[in-house]
Amino acid sequence: MAAKVRVGIGGWTFAPWRGNFYPQSLRQKDELSYAAGHLTAIEINGTYYSGFSPATFAKWAAETPDGFVFSVKASRFCTNRRVLADGADSVNRFLTQGLVELGDRLGPILWQFMPTKAFDRDDMARFLDLLPPDLSGRRLRHVLEVRHDSFHDSRFIDLARERSVAVCLADHATYPMIEALTADFVYARLMQGKESNPTCYPPEDIAAWTRRFADLAAGDPPREVFAFFITGGKPRAPAGAMAMIEALGAIPRLP
Repeated sequence: MAAKVRVGIGGWTFAPWRGNFYPQSLRQKDELSYAAGHLTAIEINGTYYSGFSPATFAKWAAETPDGFVFSVKASRFCTNRRVLADGADSVNRFLTQGLVELGDRLGPILWQFMPTKAFDRDDMARFLDLLPPDLSGRRLRHVLEVRHDSFHDSRFIDLARERSVAVCLADHATYPMIEALTADFVYARLMQGKESNPTCYPPEDIAAWTRRFADLAAGDPPREVFAFFITGGKPRAPAGAMAMIEALGAIPRLP
């Protein structure tokens, strides 16, 4: 049976979405619930900049429907380092702040690296040693978003595959697009949208990405797919995500 394709946006608090994606009369405190009712995933970006309490994660989980999933962007203090292996305390602090309170809404954790961070095989291996496979009995799925061309290296792909860590499929004008499948799920960030497109990406591009994600989900082996419209054309990102969700619904399900 085909795996799921979950589609969403980055965050849920963005002023240009009010009166555009969100109804003008919607209370700001109800925005997460509204977004979760129209999308199937959201990437939490605020965790990149600061920590949150366990109660906050529990509140976010309670405001979303069954089957909805959050991905969580890891703290910048974990990844913005000259020596990644020195970040053990930051990694532990990030993971133990209360992520488990998301319960079954907890999806992949995105570890994002600066564009200036070049590939160092030994340091990356030691960093991956810091990422646990589970937390309080809940499986963790890790994603690496690398932004330096030096990561086009078979040794990097081998490392990720050995650890069952996904490499982010990044559609961006300057960041490398690394298309290797290294885990049992796929994580994509679609970052070349434009506000001039009502659906963030042109319809033909949405159709092409939708077909690609559906094929990955129905592949052998099937892979759960997470796709986020993010950064480029942000005011139109929810429209792009909803267009892709609609397109996925039109694709016949395989037995």
